[in-house]
Amino acid sequence: MNNIKIFLELFSVFFRTGLFTFGGGYAMLPALQKELVDQKKWITEEELVDYFAIGQSTPGIIAVNVATFVGYKLAGIVGAIFATIAIVLPSLIIISVLSKLISSVEDYPWAQSMLKGINVSVAALLTDTSINFAKKIVKNVFSVIVAIISFSLVYFLKVPTFAIILAAALVGEVIYFIQKKKVVNE
Repeated sequence: MNNIKIFLELFSVFFRTGLFTFGGGYAMLPALQKELVDQKKWITEEELVDYFAIGQSTPGIIAVNVATFVGYKLAGIVGAIFATIAIVLPSLIIISVLSKLISSVEDYPWAQSMLKGINVSVAALLTDTSINFAKKIVKNVFSVIVAIISFSLVYFLKVPTFAIILAAALVGEVIYFIQKKKVVNE
């Protein structure tokens, strides 16, 4: 695929994603999964989960970080720039227009109702995507335990997600080195 074509395709995919998904990075997860993993096959589901995990634990908006990672993977720094601009541009345009038209959403009951409906549909999409990811990623008793502990810490104790991700990464590294040392000693 030549460079111009991939740049235009990256821009198109991420512009559409930014234009037609509401609710931020998590809400974009189902759209990104469908487009990047299922249709374009640019990345695997595992890579998407990794990008979300890294995006969650680094500064910035998750969807923007994912766009940057995918753009970089496919077309280097210029691809990252195209993908990043494309996913941000629709929000920038929409917010600029809306700020001129509407001074406050609180003044418009129809807008509040619309946002409530969007929130419910986003929650349903996130639940579906989370269940699908869990089916593919949670493969053994250890991963079930990590998932339950992580959920409990975030949901009940309000531990920041970046701390959970960093702790899980540290546990993964410790397990890796223990297994590696065990193989060397055998």
